[in-house]
Amino acid sequence: MTPAAVLFDMDGTLFDSEPLWDIAIEELAHLYGAQVSAEVRLNMVGRSVDESMVLFHDGIGQPWRDAAASSAWIYDRVTGLFATDLVWRPGAQELLHEVRAAGLPTALVTSTNRRAVEVALDTLGRHNFDAVVCGDEVAFTKPHPDPYLRAAKLLNVEPADCLAVEDSPTGVASALAAGTRVIGVPNAVTLKPMTGLTLLPTLAGATLAALSAATA
Repeated sequence: MTPAAVLFDMDGTLFDSEPLWDIAIEELAHLYGAQVSAEVRLNMVGRSVDESMVLFHDGIGQPWRDAAASSAWIYDRVTGLFATDLVWRPGAQELLHEVRAAGLPTALVTSTNRRAVEVALDTLGRHNFDAVVCGDEVAFTKPHPDPYLRAAKLLNVEPADCLAVEDSPTGVASALAAGTRVIGVPNAVTLKPMTGLTLLPTLAGATLAALSAATA
C-alpha cells in the first residue's frame, strides 16, 4: 500500500549528522573540564537538546549547570557545522527524490530546533518538504507522538496512512505512538525489533515500492 505521505527524521536518518553533534558535545565537555561517556552520549541520541543537556550535565557530574545556556552553546556550534559539513546517509537523498517524483506529500520531523534546521534545509532542499516540524515548535518532542501527529495534521492525512523513516529508539517510539508505519534504519544506536517497525540495514537501494510493500 502506497503511503499517503512520507515523514522523514533528519539527524542520523537523512544526514549522518550525529558526528557533528559529537564534536559540539565533546567540545562543551572539554570547556567544562570534563569528559562525556559513550553511554551518556548514546542516551542523548534522538532527544531534544534541552533534554539532552540535563543528561549531559548529570553524566559529567555537573547537574547544577544551566541547561538553557548549554543548549544555546551547542546550537551555535552545530549550526555552524551544519552550514559546511552535512553528509547524506546512503540512499537517503535518492529515496527522498523518488518520493517527491511520485508526488507524495513529505514532512521533515526532527527534534532539532528551527534555527539549525533552517541551515540544514539549504542542503536538504526546502522544496522537498511540504511541512517541517521542529523540536522547539511542539509542546512535547520525541519520544512523545506530538511531532508526528502535527506533521500528519499539517499534511491533512491520517497518521495511520503515513510512513515514517527513523534511526533512533526515541524517534521510532514517537512515530509508533502517533500510529504511523515505521521504517527503522539504525545509525548510532541499535534498534530492537518491535511490532509496527520494519528494520533495514540501510536505505541504499531502497525504493518507495519496496518500503510500501515491507510495511503493508
